[in-house]
Amino acid sequence: MRLQRFAKKLIEQTSTTTANVAVVVLIFLTSCQEKQFNAPAIECRDSLAVMSTYGVSTLISDSGRISYKIDAEEWFIFDKRQPPYWAFEKGVYLEKYDHDLNIEATIKCDTAYYYSEQKLWKLIGNVDIRNPKDERFFTDLMYWDQEKELIYSDAYIKIEQEDQVTEGIGFSSNQSMTVWEIKNTKGIYAIKEEE
Repeated sequence: MRLQRFAKKLIEQTSTTTANVAVVVLIFLTSCQEKQFNAPAIECRDSLAVMSTYGVSTLISDSGRISYKIDAEEWFIFDKRQPPYWAFEKGVYLEKYDHDLNIEATIKCDTAYYYSEQKLWKLIGNVDIRNPKDERFFTDLMYWDQEKELIYSDAYIKIEQEDQVTEGIGFSSNQSMTVWEIKNTKGIYAIKEEE
């Protein structure tokens, strides 16, 4: 009986030792082999942004002079889409500076797209623009064509000036928004100042 127990223990220990040695040898052999990883190919490259940036605050210069500041929570550049564009889908805030770096105008909106080939901005949702005359423009859709130096919209717009509020449908302006017109005026309201 003792001999049988001894033989059984010896076989168990030998099996465990053999199994441990076999595992170590397998690990060693597999680690020496060249590993190849085959990732699936990206078929549709236009669906990926070439740049994804979060928490953006950047200055843009023109001819060596700081002209604009852009703040955005997210900024994506899709260079392979047709047409290529930049996306600011969580909103954008833009400041335009004069030659002395004073804030000349501001633009704020919920979503913005910049079509780089056309040099065209599309501003969507709660668009709030302040021009150098301190006039405020409110709309849900505005386009800024930098090539033509034109800002326009076919949507409802409300303009607050120092002494009146003007509302209408359709709008066009020069690029600095100092000379503008509303196509279909809906109302002009004089504002009384309290003494």
